[in-house]
Amino acid sequence: MRGMSRAYLDAGQTFLDDRFPLPLDAPFTAAQARHEGVPAFELTRLANAGFLRRPIQGVYVAAQVPDSLDLRAAAVRMVLPPGGVVTDRTAGWLHGASMILAPGDHLVVPRLSVFHRDRGERFRNDLMASGQRVMPDRHVTELNGFAVTTPLRTVCDLGRLLPRTAALGAMDMLARLGLFAVADVVAAVEQFRGYRWVTQLRALAPLIDARSESPAESVIRLRWLDLSDLPAPEPQRPVHRSSTTTYRLDVGNDELRFAVEYDGWEFHHTPEQLEADRRRRRWIMENTDWIVRAVRRENVFGARWDVDRVIRAGIIDARRRGRRAA
Repeated sequence: MRGMSRAYLDAGQTFLDDRFPLPLDAPFTAAQARHEGVPAFELTRLANAGFLRRPIQGVYVAAQVPDSLDLRAAAVRMVLPPGGVVTDRTAGWLHGASMILAPGDHLVVPRLSVFHRDRGERFRNDLMASGQRVMPDRHVTELNGFAVTTPLRTVCDLGRLLPRTAALGAMDMLARLGLFAVADVVAAVEQFRGYRWVTQLRALAPLIDARSESPAESVIRLRWLDLSDLPAPEPQRPVHRSSTTTYRLDVGNDELRFAVEYDGWEFHHTPEQLEADRRRRRWIMENTDWIVRAVRRENVFGARWDVDRVIRAGIIDARRRGRRAA
């Protein structure tokens, strides 16, 4: 690590060791690091080099410590103010939805989302997204010794308060935990009559699908559904290669035999990963009647996204292929 003067790092070192003056098996705060003589800029450099992770803003953990719900709770407890209720994406993350914090961008270090239940109160802390929010007792549960919105309240808040595409992605990720049914969310919508943006929640609740494996897949499915004149998509469409091998296509339509797959950076950027993707898709399109189109982050997110065009063009190709086959 260039320019690093501390004695706890050697050339070629993979992980921090006992020379590091902070815990190697538990999270610690930036304030604790300063007390031990490790300044903020050094924490940032260690995190950028992969020696530390930042599960939430202001909290660090050695990279060799595996993620777990207990670790997440310990990280939150270190910066959670008394009387706060953990909400929104942070609550979903604590309930176990690993991909809920930053859909489409694994590099984001999330702020803690904590709200006060008393009118006129809010927490003033740069590490938090905060405010006051009405929460009946039935909407709050205890998790690892502190207050968190229930999975059902969390999914309803996410459906109301996040931008539309991010909302469905977060709702799908929380649904994957199996802690509620889609029908439960649809029924709960009327509890939020008069709340801000309940109209969006009412529209998105029936679209929740626990089969979606990433927020980006959920966005693709929503974009496809918005093209209302096209056959509806489903997540994770199976393609059987043999009695023991089944490929799954991210978002597709079985009747058209057309699918769109999302190649996110985290699992689709090394030469080996890219070659495996190419081999799998080549086999599918050479040996079955499926047409598969791959998209990346720039196709799905941001100001210049064009996944609608990819979907429409792919469906046109699938229909032409069907006519030729007929």
